[in-house]
Amino acid sequence: MIITRTPFRVSFAGGGSDLPSFYKKHEGCVLSTSINKYMYVSIHPTFDRKITSIKYSKAENVEDVRKINHPIARQLLLDYKVSGVEINSIADVPSGTGLSTSSAYTVGLINLLKAYTGKYASQAKVAEEACRVEINKLGEPIGKQDQYGTAIGGLKFIRFLSDDTVDVEPVIVKPKTRQKLDRNLLLFYTGLTHSAGEILKEQSHNILSDEKKFENTIRMTELTKEMYRTLLSDDLDRFGEILHENWELKRELSQGITNYTVDKYYDKAMNAGARGGKLLGAGGGGFLLFYCDRCHQDRLRSELSDLVELPFSMENGGTKVIYVGEKDWD
Repeated sequence: MIITRTPFRVSFAGGGSDLPSFYKKHEGCVLSTSINKYMYVSIHPTFDRKITSIKYSKAENVEDVRKINHPIARQLLLDYKVSGVEINSIADVPSGTGLSTSSAYTVGLINLLKAYTGKYASQAKVAEEACRVEINKLGEPIGKQDQYGTAIGGLKFIRFLSDDTVDVEPVIVKPKTRQKLDRNLLLFYTGLTHSAGEILKEQSHNILSDEKKFENTIRMTELTKEMYRTLLSDDLDRFGEILHENWELKRELSQGITNYTVDKYYDKAMNAGARGGKLLGAGGGGFLLFYCDRCHQDRLRSELSDLVELPFSMENGGTKVIYVGEKDWD
């Protein structure tokens, strides 16, 4: 048996600028971090090697890999010419909640199949392959930040260039700044899930067809760069304010990004003392992230007491193989 562990990611600013409809015309960028909530994927030869088994929220058992319904698992097993195995996945959070569960699965499975077939690739190469699978082969209308955000660990500034390359720069901050940031970031689950593909498809169309929305996205990249500078200068008060300014711009990019429930809880948190926040992922549901000074956190938690809080912290590892058993396959 082999097991990989891939972190989920929290994106602070710049989401949407990783779509080709934007970065082909203007350089995109996001500031994000991997967190200590994970996707685990394991592989083991099946007892009956004629059967390939995929277990996620459903269970599939097939003799022909081409008949697997799960598109990512099917594509990658075909790419790596692997069959006669059982692949299981389990996650710390539900899917469709804005923490990049789908891309974390893709990244984790690529890392897993490389280990299983005796190949090696850097985290950046795993991220690049995950983009190629999800965007080019499966035709998902998504960007590139999730693949790089989950494959490569730590706090990072990611640039999306017009030639389709991606540049990842680690953000090195003082220990006290990192500790304060960890302490003042709070996550709450709205109970709503969403279809990222549909929202991003509309957002991509709007960026191409609406000049104001394109200008909004440019402004979001400028805020992302400023947010990066706030971390280097230990100005976390401004970091929180930029979270709010970025959210105000993002919610104008597509109708599906926010809704009554999201707005209600967001307003409650801001009135309770949060400096800023945003909905993670494409929009429509999932997790709300807030930056809130410790002196206001009890009040904020009280105002959002009917939501589930997810305690978390930033992590540095990225996707990795965490277990390799004795070789018991051909």
